[in-house]
Amino acid sequence: MKRKLDIMSVIGLVLGVGLVFMGIVLTKITDDAGNNTYKIILINLKSFYDPTSIAIVVGGVAAALMLSFPLEQFARIPKHIRIIFMPQKYVAEEYISKLVECAKKARISGLLALEEDANAMQDAFLKNSLQMIVDSIDPEKVKAQMETWAQSIEERHVQERSIYDKGAQLGPAFGMIGTLVGLINMLKNLNDVSTVGPNMSVALVTTFYGSILANVIFAPISNKLRVRHDEEFLCMQIVFEGVQAIQAGENPKLIHEKLIHMLPEYRQDALVAKEGGAEKPEKGKGKK
Repeated sequence: MKRKLDIMSVIGLVLGVGLVFMGIVLTKITDDAGNNTYKIILINLKSFYDPTSIAIVVGGVAAALMLSFPLEQFARIPKHIRIIFMPQKYVAEEYISKLVECAKKARISGLLALEEDANAMQDAFLKNSLQMIVDSIDPEKVKAQMETWAQSIEERHVQERSIYDKGAQLGPAFGMIGTLVGLINMLKNLNDVSTVGPNMSVALVTTFYGSILANVIFAPISNKLRVRHDEEFLCMQIVFEGVQAIQAGENPKLIHEKLIHMLPEYRQDALVAKEGGAEKPEKGKGKK
């Protein structure tokens, strides 16, 4: 399947990092007349750089993740980044079109005529599912095998997202640990005024780092991977229903209507309009 740059992921990352950056360096200055002006003061960044805080939060989160997950989980991170920014496109409407064409062909020439179509499919789930009905495997076994494949993929995706979910939990937690470290050191040396600033800096900056890790990195990655999974899983559900309907010899038009029901309503409208005003499925049966 073709991969295409996901512009929304790029914009989201640039916008999130950029706005935080501007919030740090953009400073309001009030003159003697009470007029407000804004200036970019890059030296403000120095206040947000603290090696101790980085060691506590970034190092702590990394160490905790290493304790929680095997090396193989970390090795898949580059793959996940690619999925976020250069995803495979799972377009449900294209799957519906392919399945309806297969249904028409099977209705005219029989299930064996689908062997060439099955071999030409790039999607492994669709290809293997069609191949099973071409091989005249019992419908119940076909259904059971497809359910097993779908379940294993869903479990694998949940497991791969778990490292980012855990990172989103650990970021604020280690930020709080850094805050406690800074406050303890500050209170312990409260008689030495020169230590109050550095210790308070550690206390606050660690919370900042933890929040950035959780809300700009880990949580968005996890959620985008969940969105990618939902896109793929919707197509798998369409294949699941479509292949069983083809094997049962159902009318291609009824198969088409059944599969359209599985789309969100706004996509049903768009697909019907694209197909030239074909009758839309009864309202209320599609996904919201």
